[in-house]
Amino acid sequence: MNYPAPCWLPGGHLQTIYPAKCISKPEVSYRRERWDTPDGDFIDLDFVDGRKDLPFIVLFHGLEGSSNSHYARALMAHISSLGWSGAVVHFRGCSGELNRAPRFYHSGDAPEINWILRRLVPYARTRGAGKFYATGVSLGANALLRWLGESQHQAEIVDAACAVSAPLDLAGGGGALSRGFNMIYTRVFLETLKPKCVAKLAQFPGLFNRDAMLQSRDLYAFDNIVTAPLHGYLSTEDYWHRASAKHVLKDITVPTLVLNARNDPFLPAKYLPSKASDKVTLEYPAHGGHVGFAVGSIPGKLNWLPQRMVRFLEGSAA
Repeated sequence: MNYPAPCWLPGGHLQTIYPAKCISKPEVSYRRERWDTPDGDFIDLDFVDGRKDLPFIVLFHGLEGSSNSHYARALMAHISSLGWSGAVVHFRGCSGELNRAPRFYHSGDAPEINWILRRLVPYARTRGAGKFYATGVSLGANALLRWLGESQHQAEIVDAACAVSAPLDLAGGGGALSRGFNMIYTRVFLETLKPKCVAKLAQFPGLFNRDAMLQSRDLYAFDNIVTAPLHGYLSTEDYWHRASAKHVLKDITVPTLVLNARNDPFLPAKYLPSKASDKVTLEYPAHGGHVGFAVGSIPGKLNWLPQRMVRFLEGSAA
């Protein structure tokens, strides 16, 4: 299923920005549940309820994403049309309310993925779901791949998985986002991350250096001050190295699609891994941008990516 990039939407930047900002997102009717975490915090999940005998699909969103992100709405609308059930898991602090614990979320958060899936899979099964599929986008895709690789056969509680636009090499991606036009994406992320950090300091004074955080201008500096120390890493370098999903692709035993466009501004093509386990399909189309993959004539549609994901999942778990 080759991605047919529209001739009117050239280049990785346009293919990234236009789908996220300019294409109408489909309507989705969500049902929200709040789950308490093992460490006394909470997460919010937005569910789509379908037929009991059909598959269930979970989506882990990207950095500062949510169930309202264009890719989330597109996927949940598509599976709803098929009668499937699903859920978008909000990472901590991403559902519209600040979380309680002295932490946020990060690209290597396999333990977080683990407890969520080990609760969510039985939850779906007891409600009659047939197959259970796990998917992730961007940061969520990297974290999902880390869980799949670290868990190996224990991850086979899910029938198949998809990882879209994962920053497989965090150092390569972080460096790319710190240069040139790519800084526009970094600024967008920091515009929402910094207020959350200020609010977090009100909860936990002295948790990190407020002035240094506010002065950070790229993800390297931000991760060094906030993300790395809050989540058990020594530094940005330590975090970017240890959390990169490229290191565990060879260990994955669940049928998994890794879909990354070669013109993704967030991860230059030279950093895309060429080797993985025989359960992993590495699919690197020339075009698509970062979680873009718009199709059709102007104004474009968002339906190619959900269709590609579902086709892979159904085919792999048949």
